[in-house]
Amino acid sequence: MGVTSISNELSCPIPPARIFKAAVLDAHNLLPKILPDKIKSIEVQGSGGAGSIKQINLAEDGPFPFIKHRIEEIDEVSFKVKFTLIEGAVIGEKIEKVVDTVQFVASADGGSIIKVTSEFYTVGDYKMGEDELQMGKEMATGTFKMVEGYLLENPTAYA
Repeated sequence: MGVTSISNELSCPIPPARIFKAAVLDAHNLLPKILPDKIKSIEVQGSGGAGSIKQINLAEDGPFPFIKHRIEEIDEVSFKVKFTLIEGAVIGEKIEKVVDTVQFVASADGGSIIKVTSEFYTVGDYKMGEDELQMGKEMATGTFKMVEGYLLENPTAYA
């Protein structure tokens, strides 16, 4: 098994507490609402905290029916979440699991820096291609930008 790690940082005009609340704590309600063409629903098994399983049911015309991940750690003080993709998406013969860590850090302008690290655990000697890594980055960036857009358009939401 090999591990390929990628990191990304995004600037966001939304303060950490607010975007964390929307993008992490209430994602199961918000994401299907703002991305109905991509996400049908999100089912939560457990309290929503560490050990909980979230199944993201994707739109009918998507590349796969669902994505399932386990929350490993959630820290509402430091605005950090760590979760493991355990089923769906890229999980299969070549990739065993993907561990994502996301932290929202206050920036000097009152917004946030979103720090994302993804670790891809591959099967055997499989090496991740640049296109696969780029797709993972784009999916995360796109989702955060959609949440950011919603919060900018709805200034009292998650305040």
